[in-house]
Amino acid sequence: MPCHQLPVTLRHPRWWALLAIGLSVGYAIVTVSRLPTWALPIIAGAWLGAGWLLRWGAPRHPRPRTRVWPWSLLPMALLGIYVYLNDSFGIVDLGAIFFHLQAGMSDHGGSDRLVAAVLYTLSMAAMMAAFTWLVRVDHRWRLFERLLALILLASNPLLYGMSQRGAAIVTDDGAWLDRRYVEPIILEVPESPPNLLLLYLESIERTYADGERFGDAYADLEVLGKQGHVFEGVRQLDNTGWTMAGKIASQCGTPLMPAGLLHDRQFSPLDKVVPGVNCLGDLLAEQGYRLSYLGGASTAFAGKGLFYEGHGFDTVMGREELVPRLDDPDYVNNWGLFDDSLYDFTAEEIRRLETEGEGPWGVVNLSIAGHAPNGYPARSCRERQGEFDGVDILYSVKCSAWLARDLVERLEEEGLLENTLVMIASDHLTMRVSAWDQLTAGERDNTFMILGPGIEGGTRTRREASMVDLFPTLLEAMGFTIDGHRAGLGASLLAGPDEQTLVERHGLEPLNARMREENALQQRLWEGLVPDRPQDSEGEESPPTDEQVVESPHDATGETPASVQ
Repeated sequence: MPCHQLPVTLRHPRWWALLAIGLSVGYAIVTVSRLPTWALPIIAGAWLGAGWLLRWGAPRHPRPRTRVWPWSLLPMALLGIYVYLNDSFGIVDLGAIFFHLQAGMSDHGGSDRLVAAVLYTLSMAAMMAAFTWLVRVDHRWRLFERLLALILLASNPLLYGMSQRGAAIVTDDGAWLDRRYVEPIILEVPESPPNLLLLYLESIERTYADGERFGDAYADLEVLGKQGHVFEGVRQLDNTGWTMAGKIASQCGTPLMPAGLLHDRQFSPLDKVVPGVNCLGDLLAEQGYRLSYLGGASTAFAGKGLFYEGHGFDTVMGREELVPRLDDPDYVNNWGLFDDSLYDFTAEEIRRLETEGEGPWGVVNLSIAGHAPNGYPARSCRERQGEFDGVDILYSVKCSAWLARDLVERLEEEGLLENTLVMIASDHLTMRVSAWDQLTAGERDNTFMILGPGIEGGTRTRREASMVDLFPTLLEAMGFTIDGHRAGLGASLLAGPDEQTLVERHGLEPLNARMREENALQQRLWEGLVPDRPQDSEGEESPPTDEQVVESPHDATGETPASVQ
């Protein structure tokens, strides 16, 4: 081709259309397969080469253009949604999506993901316009694209997950997990019940403790662990992989199976969160505990406020309540408070509980420094660790670990942790971050450690467990006697190997498979929000039928449809 013809050729819409499609195909492959970024231009170049060789958009024997709309547009859009979610969170968790849609997601701080969503939408629009042009001008693509539509639908993991969940409608046994649920009951109370401090460290999984892969990012938590009992092997079940799901698993002993699209008010927002089960707050409130929750983000997001207010907590404070109390009202992030501010307010709340009223107290706290994709390191961490590049998640992990250690040590120095059990745990495994390839290179587990009276320092227990096992373990660590060392679906990790966890007995993947068929446990969680099962003429519960409520699909993203940190 003569050089003087090249600019004219490149101005032809054929090449711009092929380039838009090639870049989109390359980006999707790189994102889903985790190939290095430099593979994208190679894939796009290969696409353009194939287009030149096969004369896509300029057949040798063209037929008249036809104004048609490709069948593949909708499957492409659905696949684009999957790629966006995969890029944002690493694991696409449909359960998280359904739950956040119903529990509330308007007061999130994910402005960065909103921008990304707009860019994705514009890119998808350009790609679909290019594909429509190609189908209209090249009759070969008109013949092929209907088959392409079927291929895209069949290969979309998003639709595959939804079809698996739909199988719960006709399953032979949708009550397998529900039969293993043990009602949480406190049988005996210690003479002097301890106070309780629960520190949830957003996305700070124990996997970061591997110094060879992650350096000293987790070092401050290792120091705290030497003062208490560290549990290893706490895996992530389906429907426990985002913040509220991890909290409910560890405080209620059950995965968070969203109310689904078939509850009695359809798409109406929820006004209660898992009202059908008793959780940690319910049990402690019955024992006279004064309970408080503090978090830097809005309590309206993802039903956090609804959950705690509905399960025994007297005080629930989030962004709306705490930001007005800041000395510097501009010292906030997209979600709300930085963790150094939050921990100062947490210490204030503990002082208040210590001086006001009688009886034990309980405080639950949720950090945000380690939230994917980059974290929100606090000002005090930047002063200590130096400049933050805005990307390195290990910087944020180190910040979160240090702030947690600093808070515990400050409270100890003030004498505020006398007769107090401290639990430190990740709320779930992290979503896609800068260290994603290293994290996913091997088995991953959640942080879980307890410190305080009766806990022997330097103790480590490795058991195959999940977040539901934290609930009974915590109750027994506080000195309460519970029924058979069990609560909800969990087994106490302090009871010894004879009391097997569900993961030890059945394995993680078989449990996840059961989750996809379960609807009775879902009905238990949302009792009063989902229709009761039909009963036969003798009042006995009828077997599952195709009218049963379908369990909402499971996860990922995690934690919020906003990537955040």
